[in-house]
Amino acid sequence: MPDPTVLPGGNAPAHILVIDDATVVRLYYHQILEAAGYQVDEAFNGLEGLEKAVQTPFDLFIVDVNMPIMDGYAFLHALRREPGPRTVPAMMTTTEATAADHRAALEAGANAYLVKPVAREQLSLYAAAMLGRSIP
Repeated sequence: MPDPTVLPGGNAPAHILVIDDATVVRLYYHQILEAAGYQVDEAFNGLEGLEKAVQTPFDLFIVDVNMPIMDGYAFLHALRREPGPRTVPAMMTTTEATAADHRAALEAGANAYLVKPVAREQLSLYAAAMLGRSIP
């Protein structure tokens, strides 16, 4: 049976970048995603995330909204202008829960929008869906 964390046609696990200024959130997501078999990298804010995104190929971005230096909306706007990672799926996770917040995230380029706190199962399910995988 094929490994659901490996991209079709490849041998390496999917590579996910978690961008969040909260250390505890990054560690929580990292633990969940790594346990599911993904390769995980982290960034503290949108600018650091964008620098990593243009230098390293990722298969999924998980992005917070409220961060210093460059917030999640600005990150997604900038990412969607970059030739390489422009089509990579992005999940936005945030405490902002209004319909206007959700709409702003989608307009910025998010493919999914999750309100924090994000449950372990929810993160795994959405990551698998965004990567076109079977559910872990």
